[in-house]
Amino acid sequence: MTTLQTVFEKARAEKRAALVGYLPAGFPSARGAIAAATTMVEGGCDVIEIGLPYSDPLMDGPTIQDAVHRALVNGTRIADVLRTVEAVAATGAATLVMTYWNPVDRYGAERFARDLAAAGGAGTITPDLTPEEAGPWLEASAAAGIDTVFLVAPSSTDARIEKVVRCCTGFVYAASLMGVTGARETVSAAAEGLVKRTREHTTLPVCVGLGVSNGAQAAEVAAYADGVIVGSAFIRRLLDAPDEASGLAAVRALAEELAAGVRA
Repeated sequence: MTTLQTVFEKARAEKRAALVGYLPAGFPSARGAIAAATTMVEGGCDVIEIGLPYSDPLMDGPTIQDAVHRALVNGTRIADVLRTVEAVAATGAATLVMTYWNPVDRYGAERFARDLAAAGGAGTITPDLTPEEAGPWLEASAAAGIDTVFLVAPSSTDARIEKVVRCCTGFVYAASLMGVTGARETVSAAAEGLVKRTREHTTLPVCVGLGVSNGAQAAEVAAYADGVIVGSAFIRRLLDAPDEASGLAAVRALAEELAAGVRA
């Protein structure tokens, strides 16, 4: 299993930011998600976030909601998510699960952590789990040997940032703006300040997500962050493609563009 620590150490040695790509399991199909995520790795992604499809994705914008809805219609379950993680982790990329808390809680925290580790998963991102309620999950993750990633936002006070980063072991996810996910024409100016404030409270890598859609934006974020997170832009390539082969080609081209950007 590739760990987040080894990924960020390698990126630092190469004097660049890490590239993190997101895709929900089961989209555009079970096999299609594995093919797309593998293509993202081949194109230059260091870390892959596999989304666990959920019926009430509060943080996600319309592009990801569309993909998640299709995954749910396809009948995607946690077992499918774990199979996707296993296949993607086999590429050598550090592979995380991005999930809302309710599915994990229903599955069982200890069981989920154990099964994710067995599948080769490096950890989780839990956008709606607060530090005040994270105790059982932190214990389960530590016992299974997987990392935990929590989010800070531009609205987070310094006291809140300090509390959040104490729950993190892999990296800190800095949401570049308030609101839902989605590719944008510009990256929020608040992102750089948020990274700076977060680094005052932790030595962990700080990765920026929400809004990055092209190589120029990736280069902009890579100038001050340890990692650049891209999700909606990859999904949009698949949604707009007339067939699977075209979608994979578009995903590869975007990954290569973004990989060049984080190295610029």
